[in-house]
Amino acid sequence: MFNFRLKVFYTVARRLNFTKASEELLISQPAVTKHVKELESQFNLALFDRKGNKVTLSPAGKVLLKHTEEIQEIYRQIEFDLNQFNQTLKGTLHVGSSTSITQYVLPPLLAKFHSIHQDIKVELLNGNSEQIEQALLNKNIELGIIESKSKRREIHYTPFLKDEIVLVCSSKNQLIKKDEINPKDLKNIQLLMREPGSGTLEVIAAALKQKGISLSDLKVEMQLGSTEAIKSYLQHSDCMAFISLHAIFKELKNNTLKIIEIKKLPIHRHFYFITPQGPEGGLSALLVQFLIRNHKF
Repeated sequence: MFNFRLKVFYTVARRLNFTKASEELLISQPAVTKHVKELESQFNLALFDRKGNKVTLSPAGKVLLKHTEEIQEIYRQIEFDLNQFNQTLKGTLHVGSSTSITQYVLPPLLAKFHSIHQDIKVELLNGNSEQIEQALLNKNIELGIIESKSKRREIHYTPFLKDEIVLVCSSKNQLIKKDEINPKDLKNIQLLMREPGSGTLEVIAAALKQKGISLSDLKVEMQLGSTEAIKSYLQHSDCMAFISLHAIFKELKNNTLKIIEIKKLPIHRHFYFITPQGPEGGLSALLVQFLIRNHKF
């Protein structure tokens, strides 16, 4: 339903690359260029500034992008509302989620969602919490699911499910003589941490701060960009790491990782749905309601 010429412009504006836009749209690059030139001719304005291989939006292009995003959202809502009369739901929903949620929570739920709503296509973007928030603000996604709440005023946060972050190490770790430590002992342990911008790291930092411990007090051997990388590293070192309980069910069952309790330092958090401020509806609301009803944690 969305005007195809505007869709071509929107794709190029989002990618700032004609070749990548043609690949996403499944049309040739000359066809992409033709559609953009026709729009520029229609308005008698340059929509992009081209310097060598670099493409940027012109001032007119920025204005058109803003209106195109609004038009796209209106079309999406029209499609959703009218399909309700036929009791059919169709369309594409762009979702972003934090790494741990993408790997350990969403796949079985999305599979079940697809079995019920086969005419709804979910495109999933993966990143850390900060990246997913930015993708929402950039309107690259309509719905995000993240591991922390940064309280940005432009974003509405809805609790999804509870999680616990635990301290773990390899079951073969030769340095650990007991299964419980004091918070102050953390300063003397080699640790693996997630990268800056990670929701997990933010939650850990906040919990430690309540005990008078800052991240700079810790002996961080390495920062890694995914939970899977941290779990693999633990198998070959005597380090410890803070990991979501959702991410280690298999390792605990197989006895490859074990939890080290920290006295009087439980680290709990919520995973959050994030949407733009304002009225909620459409496919985003449908998926949110489905996930809340069907998660088992």
